[in-house]
Parts: sequence; structure tokens; C-alpha cells
Amino acid sequence: MTTAAASIRLNLTPPVRYLLRLADTALVHAQRLAEWCGHGPVLEEDIALTNMALDHVGQARALLTHAARLEGQGFDEDQLAFLRDEGQFLNLTLVEQPMRKASAHSPGGDFADTMLRSFLLATWFKWMWQRLADSSDADLAAIAGKALKEARYHQQHSGDWVVRLGDGTDESARRLAAALDRAWPYTNEMFVRDAVDAAAEACGLGPARDTLAADWQREVAEVFVDAGLVLPPFDALPQHRHRGRAQ
Repeated sequence: MTTAAASIRLNLTPPVRYLLRLADTALVHAQRLAEWCGHGPVLEEDIALTNMALDHVGQARALLTHAARLEGQGFDEDQLAFLRDEGQFLNLTLVEQPMRKASAHSPGGDFADTMLRSFLLATWFKWMWQRLADSSDADLAAIAGKALKEARYHQQHSGDWVVRLGDGTDESARRLAAALDRAWPYTNEMFVRDAVDAAAEACGLGPARDTLAADWQREVAEVFVDAGLVLPPFDALPQHRHRGRAQ
């Protein structure tokens, strides 16, 4: 009997790397949201967070399958998800953060951390999917068309919670402000332009990340006003996840 290799090595061409950035971000974010299953503050929110996690799993599966086709070695979505070494994952660093545990009953961190992060990411994903719906890659455009509907719901749901927490009690507002302090330094990575972005933009595969910044900032700022938050400047905290390690 033969056994599967412990890890696989991918040919990370710019298109494959571009897709994996999206797929890995969706996959890891789904895992963080799923940590709340059975621990939500109310039953409806427990179900909502689980459903949002499943949406992201579906997005990741579609993107990983497409990335595997482009990569060309015959791997499938499961191999890309489970058989890559840690350094080959290209997700946004923000989705990895456990944030702060408010109690033993919040394994995903403080609920304010989760909803703020979900809002920041959903807004980013919404603009990414909206632009990718016009991708020169028909398969990617189809994935984006479906994912856009999900991102719009995620943005509205998490944005409503951001306002509810910020405009609620002194305690909820304090926790939301603290969550912003923890999450914000990682947002600059969403908009760093590099050679992969330039290649995707040049061939029509998808937008460069820096072109999403203005729309993202505008919509985040609008919700922050209602939540009593001030949009901070981008910090210069270095991130490395999207680059991965050289193969």
C-alpha cells in the first residue's frame, strides 16, 4: 500500500499565486468563523456565523479547484488545502489572528473582534468580487459572480453588528474600539501592490489590490461614523503571508 506525500510543492506562477491569495484568505477566515459554532452569543448569530463560514468554504473550494487546474500538476482542491506546507499559504495575515479571548466561552476571540474583522474583510471581498466578475478568466468571473452576493450579505450583517456594538453600551463600545486597535495594523496588507498584482492587471485576470483601497476606505468610513469610530491611518506593520516562502 502506498501513502500520500506529506506535502506537495506547487508551481506558483503569478496567476496561481493570485488565486491562492483569495482562496487561502477565504479558507482561513472560514476556520476562524467556524470556531464560534456552538458559542455564539445568541442562537441566531451562532447560525449566521456558521453559514458565513460555509460560504467562505465554498469560495475557497471553487478557487482551489481552479488554481489546481491552472497549476497543471493534477492536484485537487483537497491536496491544495491540506498538503501544502505552512509557508506556501498566501492568505491575508488578518484572518489568522486569534484576537483576544473575552472568556472561555469565546474560542474565536472577543465577539467584537470577530464582527469587526468580518466587516473589514467582507468589504474588501465585495469590491474584489465585483471587479473579478469582469475577469478575462471565465471560470474566475463565474466564481466571483456567485461570491459577490454572499459578500454583500456578509458586509451588511457584520456592518450592522459593528454599528450596534459601537453605538450600544459603554462596554460594547470599549470592546469595539479595542478590536479596531488589534485589527487595523493588518489592513495595510489588503492594498499592497506587487508583481503578482501587476501581472493580473496586465492580462485582465483581476484587479491590483491597491485599486480597491479608495472604495474600501469610503464604505468602511461610512459605517465607522455610525459606530462612533474614527478611520485610523494605515500602519506600516510588515506582513509576509501573501508572499509565502520561495519554492
